[in-house]
Amino acid sequence: MTNDLLQRDGWLDDPFFAKMGRRLFGDMVPQHTLKTDIKDRDKEYQVKVDVPGLKKEDIKMNYRDDVLTIGVRHDVFDDHTDKDGNVLMSERQYGETSRSFRLPDVDRDHIKASMADGVLTVVLPKLTEAAAKDDTIAIE
Repeated sequence: MTNDLLQRDGWLDDPFFAKMGRRLFGDMVPQHTLKTDIKDRDKEYQVKVDVPGLKKEDIKMNYRDDVLTIGVRHDVFDDHTDKDGNVLMSERQYGETSRSFRLPDVDRDHIKASMADGVLTVVLPKLTEAAAKDDTIAIE
């Protein structure tokens, strides 16, 4: 219901309702989502995640049971002071979110990740057919 109210055209355009609606329902709408693009290529999966303002230390990833999980943690502290150094307002924001994607048959030993310009890129090479099908167990 909250999401329906926030997305209705018109009523939030009125300044009174805009401020009231955002104050009442603003915290209920998820704002920290990981915008993600996944490409399935012949020999690999390529995952790109928007992570503006984050450092690599803020990001945790793992690949287990054919699932890639990406989690981020973000702490922000803004201290607004005047020219005399008096604190006018301090704001703190804390957020944590994660996303998981099922990406089967990945060669976990060769997964690579990099960050540039606020975008995390993860390349997950697929197993070759021989490696993927070689699940036999030898009897000694």
